[in-house]
Amino acid sequence: MTESVATPPLHMRRDGFDPTPALGEIREHPGVATSTNAFGMQVYLVTRHDDIKAVLSDHERFSNTRPPGFVLPGAPTLSEEELARARSGNLLGLDPPEHQRLRRMLTPEFTIRRMKRLEPRIVEIVEQHLDAMADTGPPVDLVAAFALPIPSLVICELLGVPYDDREEFQQRSARQLDLSAPVAERLAMQRQGRAYMGSLVERARRNPGDDILGMLVREHGAELTDDELVGVASLLLLAGHETTSNMLGLGTLALLRHPEQLAAVRDDPAAVAPAVEELMRWLSIVHSAIPRYTTTDVEVAGMKIPAGELVFVSLPSGNRDPAFIDAPDVLDIHRGAIGHLGFGHGVHHCLGAPLARMEMRIAFPALLRRFPTLQLAEDFDDVQFRSFHFIYGLKSMKVQW
Repeated sequence: MTESVATPPLHMRRDGFDPTPALGEIREHPGVATSTNAFGMQVYLVTRHDDIKAVLSDHERFSNTRPPGFVLPGAPTLSEEELARARSGNLLGLDPPEHQRLRRMLTPEFTIRRMKRLEPRIVEIVEQHLDAMADTGPPVDLVAAFALPIPSLVICELLGVPYDDREEFQQRSARQLDLSAPVAERLAMQRQGRAYMGSLVERARRNPGDDILGMLVREHGAELTDDELVGVASLLLLAGHETTSNMLGLGTLALLRHPEQLAAVRDDPAAVAPAVEELMRWLSIVHSAIPRYTTTDVEVAGMKIPAGELVFVSLPSGNRDPAFIDAPDVLDIHRGAIGHLGFGHGVHHCLGAPLARMEMRIAFPALLRRFPTLQLAEDFDDVQFRSFHFIYGLKSMKVQW
């Protein structure tokens, strides 16, 4: 498997589908260890399932916000006004009650009932891309032809973002999430993205449509600043296509490596929903939740962590914790993996989880039924993984049938 030459930070290291064994050693003892993040900063790394849940549930002692004066190494100096604008509306960087104020406005758009109304359109989008693959013929890069465009089109329609702009924002978001890129460049990508979204917010203010941006303007326009609208929409766009697309690519590869379980997903409708949960657990594409900042002295797994420290939680390690689930390193789609951390935990549990689940429940079996002889068109060792990205996944994957 092709990897980056540079070594990622400990919490991002993988061996194909599996987290690095070093994380398992920490999880066994002592449970928490000091480590270095992608910016060379010392952080505390939490590895056990129950400890991770405890950290993510305690926003008073483990805050998502950053204290005044907090600057990433290598980042350009920004004014307090620019920092405030950049953080505005970013749910992942807010604590209650401000976080809850914004999330309550969005929650109705991501209920299971609302997602069911989207189901026919998602089915249509999936079938269109399968038709295009069939017309092109093998070999096909499944990431470019299927895994990336489907969630991207869905979130574009849901938000009211022109799909014709997808190539630009996909390249921008991929670079923004590439932790090997210089901080200044990543911040520049973020500013460009916010400027683009600002133009869409301005349009929605003038003529709100039936999409999420339009809904927010119509129902909460007086409560939300333009910066908050930009922040909310930017986060949804980024998360809405990056996460699910990497699950579709990596999940298909995992099923191809487990043919009996692939056949169950293809042929047994009752196996699909549990398979999605188990794939979320086993793959754990998000290396860590947004780092928390300790507001007071705390103790986790017997280790004392002073106030003012960054705390990372290893979601892959937590999901592979034998104290959480039996035979954690085995992919078993029939168990369903209830309680996994793939969507996070606590007040920041993924808002779009119902949408992601629906997209995967539709896309995986549809792909496997359309191409029942689907297989890799390259050696497994040649499949390119994305090592340095905030969200783990594949650069490309050639398939044939």
